Amino acid sequence: MDSKDILIDGITRSHQVCGEVLDGLRAEQANWRPGGDHNSIAWLVWHIARQQDAQIAALSGDEQVWLREGWADRFGLDLPRDSMGYGHSTAEASQVAVEDLGLLTGYLDAAVEATVRYLHAVDPGSLDDVIDRQWDPPVTRGVRLVSIVDDAAQHAGQAAYVKGMLAG
Repeated sequence: MDSKDILIDGITRSHQVCGEVLDGLRAEQANWRPGGDHNSIAWLVWHIARQQDAQIAALSGDEQVWLREGWADRFGLDLPRDSMGYGHSTAEASQVAVEDLGLLTGYLDAAVEATVRYLHAVDPGSLDDVIDRQWDPPVTRGVRLVSIVDDAAQHAGQAAYVKGMLAG
């Protein structure tokens, strides 16, 4: 198994967890916010898709599927079109509510597809390329990709936890 296969496996596992979490849920359950102000399953899954989409688009030079495929318009969120959840206030996070869970899974599917397509195409020799010098140490392409996988795994686990809270 090479590094690309490991990254693909990691991102598809989070995708699978999200599918399992959303399976059988009603919209009001997916939009429920523990404690009244914590992140809902809908927000967590939306954020998984958004962070992947935004970061992979930046790496690939492609437009985000959020914009290119009209997902931003279909969601119709009262948020800036480039919002991806990072740094959301409680009020902003509350804006991510969906009535059609198919919309949520559709966007997640599209974002994961773009991620996997990028990972298949990436040159393994470019994983050590520095792509962001704003951090110390500077961030390489490989480190950014691991960060994308890690973020998805953490939020998928949180979504599963919240589903468990719903079950009591």
